[in-house]
Amino acid sequence: MKKNNKIFLFLIFLFPSILFFDLKTFAIENTFFLSLKNDEVNLRIGPAFEYPIKLIYKKKYLPVIILDKSETWRKIKDFENNSGWVHISQLSKKKSAINIKNNSILFKKPTIYSKPLARLESGRLLLINKCNLKWCKITSGNFNGWIDKKYLWGNIK
Repeated sequence: MKKNNKIFLFLIFLFPSILFFDLKTFAIENTFFLSLKNDEVNLRIGPAFEYPIKLIYKKKYLPVIILDKSETWRKIKDFENNSGWVHISQLSKKKSAINIKNNSILFKKPTIYSKPLARLESGRLLLINKCNLKWCKITSGNFNGWIDKKYLWGNIK
């Protein structure tokens, strides 16, 4: 009987800790990025066309993080911490990122020992081709190359 009580107590303490870690992992996995689908996208104060426009984005493929959803609307936040509601039809799964370090270097290969191709200013929009553990292969303007992930804000998974 005492052995069953110990197992029961063990399970009582184990279950909440498993639940806590699973919810935390689920929350991290649920955080995801999308990008803007068009050259002009309205950011609204609320999740309907009747709400006033807060600002107008004028950059296609700008990465945004999804914070919440309400039917066909998504609450987003950009890299400058502007937040509001956008209709789902204005969002794309195209992978993109923003360079967050001024004068970060674009390399020919995913190593700092390869040929540097360009210096990128902070705030530059980059289209992601693929990423590995530490580097992302990007396209921006006429440049194609590799950049360290730690200098990017956006969809770099």
